[in-house]
Amino acid sequence: MRDVNESLGQQGDRLVAILQSYGRVAVAFSGGVDSAVVAKAAQMACGEQAVAVTAVSASLAAGEREAAEKLAAFIGIRHRVIETREFEDPDYLKNAPDRCYFCKTELYTQLERLLCPLDLEGAADVGFQFDVLVNGANLDDRGDYRPGMRAAREHAVRSPLIEAGLTKADVRQLAAHWELPVWDKPATPCLSSRIAYGLAVTPERVRRVDEAEQFLRREFGLREFRVRHEAGDLARIEVPLADLDRLIAPAARQTITQRLRQLGFKYVTLDLDGFRSGSMNAVVPLESLLAVRASDKI
Repeated sequence: MRDVNESLGQQGDRLVAILQSYGRVAVAFSGGVDSAVVAKAAQMACGEQAVAVTAVSASLAAGEREAAEKLAAFIGIRHRVIETREFEDPDYLKNAPDRCYFCKTELYTQLERLLCPLDLEGAADVGFQFDVLVNGANLDDRGDYRPGMRAAREHAVRSPLIEAGLTKADVRQLAAHWELPVWDKPATPCLSSRIAYGLAVTPERVRRVDEAEQFLRREFGLREFRVRHEAGDLARIEVPLADLDRLIAPAARQTITQRLRQLGFKYVTLDLDGFRSGSMNAVVPLESLLAVRASDKI
């Protein structure tokens, strides 16, 4: 255990040193484990010269804003909430496989306002100006389909976890080492990621998904699962294989279908392949995947 702790300590020191080299830092802070580790390191490296910024829109699941505020207070980093307007962008609403690019472009554009020089007329929020924007992308994200990474490059956003060579597993171990309460929190991507590509993203559809997931979490104690919104108002529920049996029990099945139909779904299905993170990407055209991989090498 001593060797493990020493290794984690070295990883943490390397991450803190990288953030220290940036100067004043603004962290894109969702409240998940990746951005929590970056925020913790930023607070250690920069103190009052760091701020965690949480973006709020219709695509944020209920309770996530409050959870992010509580976590930032626990870490001891300054925290700020901004509103993003991706739902006003027709390129975002049409929900092509590169939807995340337009979402992250809006996020980073809003965050860049924090970089305005103090003497610039109309500068946003004097006292919150920073030299570098950082995100929580880790080394494993480079091997996945992540159009948002292109937006990060275009806006000169740094990824300190990648620069430190940290994988997702490394990040979770470091979070536990630093005693962050979200070290084992399941990934919580935005609600729009539940909407099938090609089906327009609307506030009504993401609200429907959010309420369905809240219901399943509350009534059945599920932690890592998804309600996917397919065409034809079909809900495709993904849960770990170990949970399939209890959800197809007659009483549970009736309760679930009744509630989801009340929310506006016409059909309710349980995916027999179980929960798979990013399963919507299975339908992404090969040329789109190759284009993203090629851009990662630029």
